[in-house]
Amino acid sequence: MQDDLVNVKSGIRFECQASGKCCVSRNSYGFVYLSNIDLKRFSKYFKLSLKAFKKKYCQITDGFIHLAEREELKGNCIFLKDKMCTVYKNRPSQCRTWPFWNDNMNTKVWNKDISVNCPGIGKGKLISQKKINKLLKEDLDNEKSILKNRITPLK
Repeated sequence: MQDDLVNVKSGIRFECQASGKCCVSRNSYGFVYLSNIDLKRFSKYFKLSLKAFKKKYCQITDGFIHLAEREELKGNCIFLKDKMCTVYKNRPSQCRTWPFWNDNMNTKVWNKDISVNCPGIGKGKLISQKKINKLLKEDLDNEKSILKNRITPLK
C-alpha cells in the first residue's frame, strides 16, 4: 500500500499559480465542505451570524454543509472572481490544504489528475515533508470534523 503513495520524503515543489483551476467543480472535486471552524471563520469575516451566513452562502447535500453552487457560475466557486479568491485569508480548510489532501496522495490520482490540473505542482519553493504531513493531518482532522457534524434528517 505504501508503494501506492506519493513519495514526499524529499518534499514537493508547489506554488499556487492563481489559475483558479482548483476552485472549479470537476468530477469528484465538487463541493467545498465546511467544518464548524470554517463556518465560524466565515461568519466572523462577513460579520454575519452563523445562521445568516449559512442561509446566504451555503447548501446542504446528503447532510453535509458546503459552499453554495450557483448554476450561473458554471462550477466556479462563489468566492472566485477573475481567477482570484476573494476570501483567501479566510478560506476553508479544504482550500488551505490543497493540493495536499489525503485522497490526492495516491500516485495514480496525483499523476493523472492533480499534477495535470494544478499548474502549481512542480513550481515554486520546495514544501518539506514535515509541512506536507502537517497539511495532511489538517486535511484528515477537517474531514473527521465534517463527518462528525453531518446533519441527519429527522424521521
